[in-house]
Amino acid sequence: MNAALVWRILRKDLALGPRSPIFLWAVAMPFALTLVLQVAFGSLFDPEPRLGIVDDGASEVTAAVTAMEGITVTVFDDSAALRTQVEANDLDAGIVLPAGFDDAVRAGEKPDLEFWIGGESLAANRIILSVTTIDLVRELEGGGAPVEVEVVSFGTEGLPISTRLIPVIVFFALVMAGIFLPGSSLVEEKEAGTLAALLVTPVRVPEVLLAKWLLGVSLGSVMAVVTLALNGAVAGNWLAVLAVVLVAAALATVIGLLVGVGAKDSAVMFGIVKGMGMFLFAPALFYIFPDWPQWIAMLFPLYWIIEPIWQVSVMGEALSSVALELGVAVAITVVLAVAAAALARRMQAQLAGA
Repeated sequence: MNAALVWRILRKDLALGPRSPIFLWAVAMPFALTLVLQVAFGSLFDPEPRLGIVDDGASEVTAAVTAMEGITVTVFDDSAALRTQVEANDLDAGIVLPAGFDDAVRAGEKPDLEFWIGGESLAANRIILSVTTIDLVRELEGGGAPVEVEVVSFGTEGLPISTRLIPVIVFFALVMAGIFLPGSSLVEEKEAGTLAALLVTPVRVPEVLLAKWLLGVSLGSVMAVVTLALNGAVAGNWLAVLAVVLVAAALATVIGLLVGVGAKDSAVMFGIVKGMGMFLFAPALFYIFPDWPQWIAMLFPLYWIIEPIWQVSVMGEALSSVALELGVAVAITVVLAVAAAALARRMQAQLAGA
């Protein structure tokens, strides 16, 4: 094994990589998926009530509702701007508190309180904001609530959907950078004839495969870490996160090499990856639907890399807690690497006879 030749091949792939659409997709996909899944779906499934307030008299209601958790409050200087935001459904509701509102309520008067509702606001948000406003006004008046509510929680609190989507985004980052990129690079060189030409030089197949593997591991690791950082899932333990990500990228890239050496052209490669799609993606579904029997996920190879990433980066567990999963992932990587080497010998024989 000539390290200098491996480095030359890797340097060439890194230099030519930005010309490849798959390389660009591998870089852009984590950003695009984070935007779509976290911003769109996260805000869809976990919406906070949005309330706008115009306060002409420094009311205690404004201070109280602003200090509450779970309600997004925006204070406006005039009612026209507030009305525009509510009509555009940028706010779920808006209230206008006139000057002297607090004193009038305490004096037993009934001052006007304008409460506007957005036409597309969720019914749950309308109820939350209206009941909250009524309770705050009642407290201002000095009267107690008609009932006292004690909240009792049964079971453990579930994670928000935005957090459970993180394994899905990391999965696609690893698939694009670890599987598609090295696999397509091998197939494109076979189709263009450059691989056959390269093998008549001192370069040997193991050196080519190692260079492609290093390419996938490098980009896959970087994009997986970037994905976790974009989604706020690093848990303050960068070294542990980097360790599990490197193991994950190593396994994903070996799968990419298997696809690359086994496919004779791009059509076959995309067919193989498409056929394996659900088999590869299946473990990520168990994080979206945690009530499913989790032991089923262990039947899929990528579970053994997604689970360590989930536990260490999202849940903040120590690296020692996922030692078993990492060991299984390394074992699978070694087995697949042996299979890739065997297929590579057959590929070399076919290129030599072509």
